[in-house]
Amino acid sequence: MDYSEYREHDGVGLAGLVREGAVSASEPLDAALARCARVNDRINAVTRTTEETARGLAAGAGRGELAGVPFLLKDLQQELAGHPSSAGTRALAEVPRADTAEVVRRWLDAGLVPFGRTNSPEFGAKPVTEPEAFGPTRNPWSPDRTPGGSSGGAAAAVAAGIVPVAAASDGGGSIRIPAASCGVFGLKPGRGLVPAGPDRAENFHGAALDGVVSRTVRDSAAALDSVAGGSAAGPYAPAEPPRSFSAETALEPGKLRIGFTARSALGRPHPHAVEALTDAARLLESLGHHVEPVEPPVDLDALSVDFLRAWSVKLAVSLDEAARIAGAPERAFELDSRLLAAAGRAVGAPEYSALLDGWHDYTRKLAEFHRGHDLLLTPGLAGPPVRVGELDTPPALRAAGRAGLALRLGGLLRSSGAVDRVARKNLRHVPYTQLANITGRPAMSVPLYWNPEGLPLGVQFVGPLAGEGMLFRLAAQLEGARPWSGHEPPL
Repeated sequence: MDYSEYREHDGVGLAGLVREGAVSASEPLDAALARCARVNDRINAVTRTTEETARGLAAGAGRGELAGVPFLLKDLQQELAGHPSSAGTRALAEVPRADTAEVVRRWLDAGLVPFGRTNSPEFGAKPVTEPEAFGPTRNPWSPDRTPGGSSGGAAAAVAAGIVPVAAASDGGGSIRIPAASCGVFGLKPGRGLVPAGPDRAENFHGAALDGVVSRTVRDSAAALDSVAGGSAAGPYAPAEPPRSFSAETALEPGKLRIGFTARSALGRPHPHAVEALTDAARLLESLGHHVEPVEPPVDLDALSVDFLRAWSVKLAVSLDEAARIAGAPERAFELDSRLLAAAGRAVGAPEYSALLDGWHDYTRKLAEFHRGHDLLLTPGLAGPPVRVGELDTPPALRAAGRAGLALRLGGLLRSSGAVDRVARKNLRHVPYTQLANITGRPAMSVPLYWNPEGLPLGVQFVGPLAGEGMLFRLAAQLEGARPWSGHEPPL
């Protein structure tokens, strides 16, 4: 199987060839490994390959909808027993994990064939993929640009044709931001739909979930079908969807009521982001949907503050856990991670409890919006993907941060506002995605627009509770109206 034949098929199509006996399960794997060897040095999407393990998995692939499809795991959680999962940090790069994550076990049961891991920022803490341990991942559409984060390696690998579908995860936009940056499709499931075990009941209070990025809608639907559903170790049992997500893609969405806004509390969006939004609105109207401008359903400035405070606490916990697993001192981790974690440790328990209570207010307000509108439409990004290194912490702040950490002045670092300012600078480029995480609603990025420089700028749809089926129905309609899977970056 040469690359042109491999690229012609999505995951469901490749699995069909394997199931029919037209190719063996080893042939798509060979093609994926060859493509990775050819292009990965230019984009640095894959940090580790496990060819020997993958060949064993391919030999035992079953006959499911995705059996025999080459696959990549994200190098953040998604543990596979006996293999490292580094979380983008040097301290864990060679530490094998004892257990296989439940979501990975389900992907393996579906017959997917993981042969490596994709790059992620340290602890998934940035909207760009530039870890010190492995170096920056570059956008296949323009290697001086970021593919986004934290699933930047996954989206870059899919866009570059290494795999048709790759594992990802999303705690603040980490599926949708890279999908929007790389011209691929990405859907974040709603809270509780995908299991987080066995090491944890849920991630980030249920705001972070595993999923995939893919070239086609039906691959994402099939991948979600393979993992959806509660587990005995989970905090609750999600409602059973009325039909498979793959079946949803064959159904018409009906006439939807869609409200759109480009408003951001963190700065004016780039004209190309606004054009991507208005272009999507025009396309939706041409398909018979009711589309109208709306005000944001929540206080966006307050939401960004509450998200950053909660994220800093989460990062402190992640850093402490990694230090324990690796037996490493805190200085083994990146300075930016240590600074944000120090700010997180300065958040008191009463403040954190009140912050989480506030999350429920956002959920109620978004639910009120969905009473009058089926979907919320926003830009996926506030502008074209930023250049690699553009969001680096300024040298002066890095020097001040080192001094503050050495003197154990975490509270002062937080009260000075310097760490928050840098974090908000990062969020200014990706201000639209955190709402769906905080509220636990499903959301997707759809690649409908490329700017005059040839850079993709996806748009985001936020659905209501249990709205994954609606999102898949609409995504399939949009894909049929304006196919994107044939768009290939100039590698």
